Amino acid sequence: MSVQMLFVIGAPRSGTTMLEHMLSSHSMIQGGPEPHLLTPLAHLGVWNKVDKAPYDHVLAAESQKLFVSQLPRQEQDYWDACRAYCDVLYGRYLAAKGGKPICLDKTPAYALILPFMMKVFPDAKYVVITRHPLAVFSSFANSFFDGDYLVAQQYNPILNRYVPAIAAFLRQREIPFIHVRYEDFVKDPETWFARICEYIGVPFEQEAIEYGKQAGNEDRPKGLGDPIGVAQHTRPTTASVKKWVQELASDPAKLALMRRIVGELDPDDLAVFGFPPDTLWKPLEEAGPGVAPPKPPKFDRYRLQRKLIIRLRARAQKGGLFRKAMQKMRLACDVILRE
Repeated sequence: MSVQMLFVIGAPRSGTTMLEHMLSSHSMIQGGPEPHLLTPLAHLGVWNKVDKAPYDHVLAAESQKLFVSQLPRQEQDYWDACRAYCDVLYGRYLAAKGGKPICLDKTPAYALILPFMMKVFPDAKYVVITRHPLAVFSSFANSFFDGDYLVAQQYNPILNRYVPAIAAFLRQREIPFIHVRYEDFVKDPETWFARICEYIGVPFEQEAIEYGKQAGNEDRPKGLGDPIGVAQHTRPTTASVKKWVQELASDPAKLALMRRIVGELDPDDLAVFGFPPDTLWKPLEEAGPGVAPPKPPKFDRYRLQRKLIIRLRARAQKGGLFRKAMQKMRLACDVILRE
């Protein structure tokens, strides 16, 4: 039996974890940490490929396509097989968690495989949340790269990847969805949560908005996702809406980089995303000159770990004795841990 699936679609740092916490607090929806089930499945060979997999991905893809062409329903049988795999895992997850009727999966990387998901889950519910692109990048850089915009862009050009992918999904009319902007949602969560519940087909539950006060949240297993922000609040808040304005207004180098990145994006994609170019920079223009820089984030264990990772990675990329030592250490660990 097919599982009733609900997917929250959005770029990293766009409010997906907050929305997942709220929806998971609903009596009919079972959420949890990001499972990342579909991204590997989308790259098995028929739909896409994995360049560094331990097999000839080109040969495997061609062979699988030939095999699929001999099935009674050909490509449809392949999509059915992918769905069967997912139904087993999602279905047993629901059963293990108490048997709620709807399974929620919030994995931001799914935004990059939406054409695949539309084939496997044409009957799923899709909630798309978008956030001001500059706010997304600012949060991304500060959460994972200690505020270094250039390193963040080199590691993952998040806007260049996610804006076009999500805009393409928002343009299509084959699969129904509901689209909400983060800024609108945190300003009026009651209205937007009610609309989302109506779209999903579940009753509106006011108490779910206060996700941080729901019983069981303290025992929620930790996974990938927002490591710091969502845990600071018990309900949606507008506190982070304009943090990016302070940062860019007080740092010309970051502002110049963001103007270059935004200039690389299709203006129509930005408009469909919810932030057309003619209004994109308006919050910054309204702030005017002399904006004070944002307060530095509270130093904690997570930020210490990120600082160490960033510095060690940068040092390793320079080569030399440190990189050689790290490679020898990796080899030693591989040998010791080999089963």
